[in-house]
Amino acid sequence: MIMKTNILFSLLLLASTLSSSLARGVFQTLPSDFNDHSNVNRTRHLLEGNESRSSVDLALGYMTNSELERAIKEFGQRCSNISRIYSIGKSVKGVPLWVIEISDKPGEEETEPAFKYIGNVHGDEPVGRELLIFLANWLCDNHLKDPLATLIVENVHLHLLPSMNPDGFSLRRRGNANNIDLNRDFPDQFFFANDDEDSRQPETRAIMKWLRDIQFTGSATLHGGALVANYPWDGTHDKRTYYAGCPDDDAFRFMASIYSHSHYNMSSSKEFLDGITNGAAWYPLYGGMQDWNYIHAGCFELTLEVSDNKWPIAAELPILWKYNKMSMLNLVASLVKTGVHGRIYSSGDGRPLPGFITVSGINYTVRAGRTFADYHRLLAPRDRYEVVATMPGYKSKNTSIWLDEGAMSLDFVLDPEVSVKGSILRNVYDCNCDSKSKLEFVEFLLGSHLEVFFVFIVILGFLCFLFQRRKKVKFSTTKQSTGAKRTVVV
Repeated sequence: MIMKTNILFSLLLLASTLSSSLARGVFQTLPSDFNDHSNVNRTRHLLEGNESRSSVDLALGYMTNSELERAIKEFGQRCSNISRIYSIGKSVKGVPLWVIEISDKPGEEETEPAFKYIGNVHGDEPVGRELLIFLANWLCDNHLKDPLATLIVENVHLHLLPSMNPDGFSLRRRGNANNIDLNRDFPDQFFFANDDEDSRQPETRAIMKWLRDIQFTGSATLHGGALVANYPWDGTHDKRTYYAGCPDDDAFRFMASIYSHSHYNMSSSKEFLDGITNGAAWYPLYGGMQDWNYIHAGCFELTLEVSDNKWPIAAELPILWKYNKMSMLNLVASLVKTGVHGRIYSSGDGRPLPGFITVSGINYTVRAGRTFADYHRLLAPRDRYEVVATMPGYKSKNTSIWLDEGAMSLDFVLDPEVSVKGSILRNVYDCNCDSKSKLEFVEFLLGSHLEVFFVFIVILGFLCFLFQRRKKVKFSTTKQSTGAKRTVVV
């Protein structure tokens, strides 16, 4: 009887303890999306070993928003020779969205590709904001000492946005201050909702404006809750789960593999083959940032899940940096170590043409830069490609290339389109002659000055020939970004 009484008393005590714990909120540390359908069949032990941590001490050891801002500004002062600090906007609560640009010529427009890393898209996934500060400091400390650091600083414009969602971080939740998931807030190709840009979240609008101001070649966002490199498409037209590859599926798989195989253990994943996954094959999502980057901004973006635990203890941050360091560096360096790069010129006067680059068989167009007409086309190596350059008012040109392990520099010189009217050759874009001037010129040619005209044409042709030879020599001696590119002019 005494034994039964003791057992009953123990059960009552246990029930009382559980009830008290729930009242104090001990179990409220689970993220709001812990049971999200998106993680069905992909079980994540996000708080393994940390179940007893309260929401108060989750961020213990992580930088607060104020501390992060101070760290960014101190970095800008310490490494002012290779960095620039600027803001792309503010969060709902008015916290500046600070960016660190790292380059040997920060703030200047050059014929170099631009890459961006974005951390803390989801407020309860803060590892990325810490890793980007680690990355910035490592590049500063190792520029001109480590070959990879030097390559990146001198050949890429790297932009780091440590926290896209500072309000969500402060609130310890996934969404922003309006409780909106920022990775569901972009225009979507399959389901049109919230198409009015002004109705989107300020953090989303800031990213969209940022990409209108800077032409990024590549990008990646840092998330938590898994260990995998994710690539487009993220959604499907019927909301079903299956592999949905975008036109540049090979290039994206190559980029994702660079990150995965440079990582300490991502490529050995038992859940994802080689540590990479197509987004829609994992779980479809809509309004995501990586699909929008590719479709609307010409930017190849990956979604990187860099920690199985969304919010690991701060003591693990140096280890996570060690595991992700080479992946983060190699992904940025791939912009200049692989792919096809070059500029587009006019054969008439040698000026840059902000034209377009396409690759036969790939339904995607890359736009050349507005100022220098430079382009950077990411492609998977070990294949033959036919590259085409176009520009309104000019004849298109194409050439076949074999892209091996290295990068290739490929410049295009386009000839103006001409139309024949009588004996007049005129550039359909450059001729500003009025009708009277045209008539007088025709009468001049048909008169007694025809012989003089032909002599003039011969002399002009000879001068053009000399000009073309001089220009080709100039093109072939243009500075190469990595020293390993093969230069071709067509």
